[in-house]
Amino acid sequence: MKIGFDNDKYLKEQSEEIRRRAGRYGRLYLEFGGKLMNDYHAARCLPGYHPNVKLRLLQSLRGQAEVILCIYSGDIEKKKIRADFGISYADDALRLIDSLTSLGLPVRGVVITRYEGQPAAQQFKKKLESRGVNCYFHGKTLGYPADVDAVVSDEGYGMNQYVPVESPIVVVTAPGPGSGKFATCLSQIYHEYRQGRVAGYSKFESFPVWNLPLHHPLNIAYEAATIDLKDKNMIDPYHLAAYGKTAVNYNRDVDAYPLLKATWEKMTKGECPYKSPTDMGVNRIGFGIVDDEVVREASKQEVIRRFMRYQCLYAEGAADVGCMSRAKMLMDSLSLKTEDRRVAAAARDAAEAARQQGKGKAGGLIVSAAALQFHNGEIVTGRNSDELHACSAVILNAVKKLAGIPDSLPLLAPTILQSIAHMKRDILNGGYTSLNLDEALIALAISATTNPAAALAMEKLGDLATCEVHMTHMVTPGDEAGLRRLCCRYTSDPFYASTNLFSGE
Repeated sequence: MKIGFDNDKYLKEQSEEIRRRAGRYGRLYLEFGGKLMNDYHAARCLPGYHPNVKLRLLQSLRGQAEVILCIYSGDIEKKKIRADFGISYADDALRLIDSLTSLGLPVRGVVITRYEGQPAAQQFKKKLESRGVNCYFHGKTLGYPADVDAVVSDEGYGMNQYVPVESPIVVVTAPGPGSGKFATCLSQIYHEYRQGRVAGYSKFESFPVWNLPLHHPLNIAYEAATIDLKDKNMIDPYHLAAYGKTAVNYNRDVDAYPLLKATWEKMTKGECPYKSPTDMGVNRIGFGIVDDEVVREASKQEVIRRFMRYQCLYAEGAADVGCMSRAKMLMDSLSLKTEDRRVAAAARDAAEAARQQGKGKAGGLIVSAAALQFHNGEIVTGRNSDELHACSAVILNAVKKLAGIPDSLPLLAPTILQSIAHMKRDILNGGYTSLNLDEALIALAISATTNPAAALAMEKLGDLATCEVHMTHMVTPGDEAGLRRLCCRYTSDPFYASTNLFSGE
């Protein structure tokens, strides 16, 4: 793959800037926007970017930094899912705590924000405290955001519990956006000043990239990733007025800046150190870009992926027409179409070829295909059959190709396929016997015990990480679970794999 981003250059720039900011105050509250770990959006848009580079950054601050983790009570109640892992925000919070603790970065507490008595939030708090993790409730702030006098008072931020911290840098992070990190930072700073200590605030936000053009594909890819939050990039008006220079920011930070400025000046009885929302940010990611053309193309591909995802969500009734229209508008702004995703075009061609050969399916299933693009650009395809889902077929074909195994040589023993089909159909009373990807991977592992070719192919599964995959039908839970395990970047067309309303897969 062509590389467009230098992690080491980025780390050097970012860590130096954080230390410079921290040197201004006795304690710096550093709000981490976006994903702290496993930032696959950034990795897809910036080829060469390591998904956990932010953890490397925090490791370099070990001994100087500790963490407060925020989670919105409504996300706990609704069991909001992190799409790239298929786990809830609550579970992702637990995973974050484990990862940070293992790196020697103490998590001082979990703040459940905008708490309104939700039973699920109460249960989550009890679960954390039973495992030795301090947990705090923060309710809605009185007067927020318009009445600064009420906000900066004992009845406003003063009502929120203070999380005791010790280090000069306090990282405030969350499983995802909209978790209340900003309000938590300001609440902490309010209490710090009430106790006679000087504290500061900065925001570590990767996107949008302030020193790239407003309509750069990387910035548009950020908008595509946050359509559900209604984020929109814009020129920072405060930065332009203060310095006469253009800088890119987004609506939520621009809207939050007047509150920060007014709150800061009321708490400290001094002038706000930041003249614009861009000043608040500690964002050096643009300086890590080493090949702009590579980043532009990768970002365009991400916009297409996001559009395809919203097409499927809309078909499932999980996204409204406004989100769909916004995704289409972003595609049009870069003159993109779904055929620009090579692997999508290949999958559609494979499905059409199968239909032309009369390979239709009975029992409500329709002919479908999948395609996988290797890192060198080569593409393999697969289609559904009585034995395998299209996704299973393409993955098996891909590892055959990598292992140099002839296409005619089966990897899965017929006896194993027959046994699984018997169990699914006759014992578990299932409607379909073909193997989804999760099942096919297990079958491959079993076959590997007696089939040397299967054993050789299984060892190549790790080489499929970050490969592009497309299916001509919406992904089923079993296929999605397998693709996540393989770390493939997958999309699908907004069509169901079956004419039946309930498939059971």
